Amino acid sequence: MITAIDHVVLTVRDPEAAAAFYARVLGLEVVRFGAGRIALQVGAQKINLQVLGQETRNHAGIGSGDLCLLTDWMPAQVMARLDAEGVAVQEGPVQKTGAQGPITSVYFTDPDGNLIEVSHRGGMDRR
Repeated sequence: MITAIDHVVLTVRDPEAAAAFYARVLGLEVVRFGAGRIALQVGAQKINLQVLGQETRNHAGIGSGDLCLLTDWMPAQVMARLDAEGVAVQEGPVQKTGAQGPITSVYFTDPDGNLIEVSHRGGMDRR
């Protein structure tokens, strides 16, 4: 029945500031849609950004997000990028299991406290 994920939503204090963070740190494209909405393009999917209370049908909370994003970069490259952008690594690189097998992950939090995991498919190559 279900074939893919179209989008996920992060609840943030300031969508403009959050979009700027993700564009600067991870190179994500900022997309504007609807009546002033902001999203981040991630391949064929997107991350919609919303403020607390914008969507009344869910039980969103600022900083309650937990996302895993895939990269072609090696974990050491991801860590160097985060360091260069002043973003503290919470954990990693660490071996995990993704949707399609082994991944090596680096974890950090965004300015709103959402946990972000950036993962490379494959083993614990620390290059």
